[in-house]
Amino acid sequence: MPVRTLYLVQDGQLGFDSMPRKLIKVTPSRLGVWNDCRRRFRMAYVDRPTPPRGGPWAHSTMGAVVHNALKALFDLPVERRTPDSAAALVGTHWKDDGFADPKQAAEFRGRAAGWVHDYVKETDVTDDPVGLERWVSAPVGTIVAEGRVDRIDQRAGELVIVDYKTGRHALSTDDARGSQALALYVLAARRTLRRPCTRVELHHLPTGTVAAWDHTEDSLARHLTRAEEAADEFQLAIDTHKAGGDPEVLFPPNPGRQCSWCDFRRNCAEGQAAGPAIDPWAMLSP
Repeated sequence: MPVRTLYLVQDGQLGFDSMPRKLIKVTPSRLGVWNDCRRRFRMAYVDRPTPPRGGPWAHSTMGAVVHNALKALFDLPVERRTPDSAAALVGTHWKDDGFADPKQAAEFRGRAAGWVHDYVKETDVTDDPVGLERWVSAPVGTIVAEGRVDRIDQRAGELVIVDYKTGRHALSTDDARGSQALALYVLAARRTLRRPCTRVELHHLPTGTVAAWDHTEDSLARHLTRAEEAADEFQLAIDTHKAGGDPEVLFPPNPGRQCSWCDFRRNCAEGQAAGPAIDPWAMLSP
């Protein structure tokens, strides 16, 4: 654990200018929000009580349903892990939150069921994963890297981090390589489960494609360094705010097109001025 520099006091005794630094807890969502908009970070993670958020988003509802259906599928005996069972589980877990009306919700429920059906049809689901929606947390460097992993497989004695995606665009190897979230999951899974892990995969259900990357120690170190730098920044801002610092200076807004779908838009004049709000179903695939 990092320690502050020693100094020499007048009586000739050595001492510390502070206690050992406390490790900073880091999740991919915290890092993402900090890098996206610091005012949103303050509202989400610092302000208490938390300001009211906006309503549900249809694309988020759809993604959550797909995740829950696939988790439930692996809870079934192997002989029942069929494409039809997977599609039926979408209906079991379905919600209409964020959709324009029941007709639109039904259309996308059918679309999601088709995605999951085809995914299971083309994927070997006979092996039990090491983890499903598994929380991993471990000290790494100056942070505690943690988060919930969609699925952790074991293949040829090594762990593989699997992340389900349901967005409108297909993903590439660069997306897998550049994902800080997946890199942090690798680092945390290694320590939590005590097994080697280098491979990450993005499973894009709408296109049935898999974008994969095999990390090296150097690539993981680069992701870790960026995470440590961001963690130092947001922890300093939090500590300064607690000491009486101006929140508007410490957590400035970052107006842009992302303000149109920000959950805290109603509490941010700059965000409202950046552009009109979009409908809760606007980010669904066409």
